[in-house]
Amino acid sequence: MSSSATRFDRGHTDDLITFLAASPSPYHAVATAAERLEKAGFRQVEETAAWDGTTGGKYVIRGGAIIAWYVPEGAAAHTPYRIVGAHTDSPNLRVKPRPDSGAHGWRQVAVEIYGGPLLNSWLDRDLGIAGRLTLRDGGHRLVNVDRPLLRVPQLAIHLDRGANDGLKLDRQRHMQPIWGLGDDVREGDLIRFLADEAGLDADEVTGWDLMVHSVEPPAYLGRDRELLAAPRLDNLLSVHAATAALAAVATAGEPPACIPVMAAFDHEENGSESDTGAQGPLLGTVLERSVYARGGTYEDRARAFAGTVCLSSDVGHAVHPNYAERHDPTHHPRPNGGPILKVNVNQRYATDGSGRAVFAAACDEAGVPWQSFVSNNDMPCGTTIGPITAARHGIRTVDIGVACLSMHSARELCGADDPYLLANALVAFLK
Repeated sequence: MSSSATRFDRGHTDDLITFLAASPSPYHAVATAAERLEKAGFRQVEETAAWDGTTGGKYVIRGGAIIAWYVPEGAAAHTPYRIVGAHTDSPNLRVKPRPDSGAHGWRQVAVEIYGGPLLNSWLDRDLGIAGRLTLRDGGHRLVNVDRPLLRVPQLAIHLDRGANDGLKLDRQRHMQPIWGLGDDVREGDLIRFLADEAGLDADEVTGWDLMVHSVEPPAYLGRDRELLAAPRLDNLLSVHAATAALAAVATAGEPPACIPVMAAFDHEENGSESDTGAQGPLLGTVLERSVYARGGTYEDRARAFAGTVCLSSDVGHAVHPNYAERHDPTHHPRPNGGPILKVNVNQRYATDGSGRAVFAAACDEAGVPWQSFVSNNDMPCGTTIGPITAARHGIRTVDIGVACLSMHSARELCGADDPYLLANALVAFLK
């Protein structure tokens, strides 16, 4: 990495802790990223407005998704893109349309399971509630009750003597949190409470997208503070790194050779099939409009896409010391060993040999070590936005990430150095 480029260190991980604490929902994550981009000179453009071909940093927000890009001086209409893709959502418990519930003198909140969480990790944990309230005029207001408010109580072992031999949780009956006492279910109680927390009249609120979160703050862990324990590492770690890298490239004073882009989507944890997910048209529309705003034609669009590369950045599995047999015997990614290159020949990850070369070059340029990940043949392989991006847009895509433990838990664990090692590799890639 050139001497004039930003080089992140442990201060980046300190800042990740701040980012995670401020981002208990995809909507908060997007707002937090946008605020940081604004400070780097980026400006929001509305999808409903006409776009121009001016240079500089721009971004669009749609719900829980944000796409930001930087057009350097002199960029031709056919200039290719360098994209870092990520997602803003995490597996959790989300509030139902009729949230007020209860039984036997307990007030409860009716929740639906979102994505594929480790259900047991949500038991006996102090939980807050966050998300967005939709107003009668069509606007939105973010709300975040970041204090102990709810709890999903586990059944005492005296009433389930076999709990330690195999806990089985019913997703409907066993995962409804309590938040108070009372024999009567008061319709609208939760929304009235949250409207008051947001400084609103409850009559203004006509809809909501709400979810619970652990209120235990992120923290360094270990004898030498070499680990980071935190909620939503999957995948706000990548959103934070991409935001920091894009801002660094845009303010470095050296125009990048391509147009750097950050694309952070919602709904990855349930298949990406939404207008704000990677299966939707949002990324392609933004990239095409940027080409056409600079006077380009369909031929320019085709040339730009043909030269574009995307790094799909999402967390991956570090080797688990208690379950090493679940991992491939020759691929054991370790915390603080640098970002991982994720490979699956059945295209659950989009990486191929040429993509490996792109990633290796970026890490070499940044002076960052990297590791390879492949699943044990006897274990099903997860997937990411990578194959979706490659197939939908015809863009060469490489799957990467940071190795962690306890993926999809309410609280995950990674090496404290890996977030900034990833960010340094992304800077080199976006340049």
